[in-house]
Amino acid sequence: MRDRGFDPAARLQDRRSRNLYRDLQPVDRVGPRARFGPDPGAGLPVLDSDTDLVFAANNYLGLADDERVIDAARRAADVVGTGAGASRLLTGDTMVHRDLEARIADAKNTERALAFSSGYAANVGTIAALDPDVIFSDALNHASIVDGCRLADAEVVVYDHRDPEDLRSRMEARGAPDAATGDSLATNGVGTGTGTSASGPAATGAEESWLVVTDTVFSMDGTIAPLATLADVAEEYGAWLMVDEAHATGVFEDAGGIVQREGLGNRVQVQLGTCSKALASQGGYVAGSAELVELLVNEARSFVYSTGLAPPAAAAAAEALHLARTTDRRERLWRNVEKLRVGLEDVGLDVGGESQILPVHVGDRADALALADGLRDRGIVAPAIRPPTVSEGTSRIRVAPMATHTAADLERCVDAFAEAADDVGVI
Repeated sequence: MRDRGFDPAARLQDRRSRNLYRDLQPVDRVGPRARFGPDPGAGLPVLDSDTDLVFAANNYLGLADDERVIDAARRAADVVGTGAGASRLLTGDTMVHRDLEARIADAKNTERALAFSSGYAANVGTIAALDPDVIFSDALNHASIVDGCRLADAEVVVYDHRDPEDLRSRMEARGAPDAATGDSLATNGVGTGTGTSASGPAATGAEESWLVVTDTVFSMDGTIAPLATLADVAEEYGAWLMVDEAHATGVFEDAGGIVQREGLGNRVQVQLGTCSKALASQGGYVAGSAELVELLVNEARSFVYSTGLAPPAAAAAAEALHLARTTDRRERLWRNVEKLRVGLEDVGLDVGGESQILPVHVGDRADALALADGLRDRGIVAPAIRPPTVSEGTSRIRVAPMATHTAADLERCVDAFAEAADDVGVI
């Protein structure tokens, strides 16, 4: 009989041979310090006795183990329950969900917000629900955006990373603005999902709806999208602009994001993000007009057909957002970011980024893996990022300090980098 199944073992061996294999690493807690253990497979983890310093997490404000956030989750579990128990459209729409959404809308200065079970679900559900004819997507957008584009019945046009002029030229090729009125041949709004081909006769038809989508902070590079210029181009062609603030929520202007820092709230139609990074919980959100939220409630499949976000997670995110707006956590984070950047550069490392994410560029994937191992030997957890997550020849160590790292923690991190990088020969 012909075998029509799969060969996981061979595929895993291929990944190992190309230095692409990954495994899980159990940890005892989420915070600036933790004990790790090797992947036990189906067995129970055995954690190391030593505590390592974590410079790899997206827990930027260090709120995941904050007692106030933990208490908020505990109270929600006591009063509401540990799980929503159903889709929000059935019986899973609780007061803690509404409180979280109100706080997000206030921080983002929008009419409403909607909480999803994850940031991934928010992206794929929102893009598909908008149903655009054409999506213009940054070349380095997160996988959840890429998958949302794949699921949508749309033509996807990829523009060069953080390049508004390339976006403009691709829009120009698709359909130039009307010379007499300055109006675009595209319509500003929700599309019909016809997915018209660029090669077809209706490729520049006036009925097409266009969506420009980009991350604001790019998670592997630490760079920031030029939102104001992207908004200019989108407006020139009548397109909507959707941004993913996953790595910006909580850490920029009034804990809103890059949209708020740049004062672009009235020019970005769809603001999306996650509660699983600086907000120390789980879940995703979309913020925008009341009509946008109502559309997603009715048509975003990842919202309609998913159990509501667990009430303790919603309450924890709401409390974390409150703390991000009312305490000095953001200021402490940015002080640590600057100290660490200066320290790493002073020992001769190539540090990129313009946000709280500090990629230490290495280049060769084997060198990056060796450097990560050297850091781990010295009690610093900062993983190597290599293909296919980044392109060949651009491997790096992704360093992410937290607001709760001490000055001594930062010094220990710099010293470990200096020693390990010297051993590997990358400085």
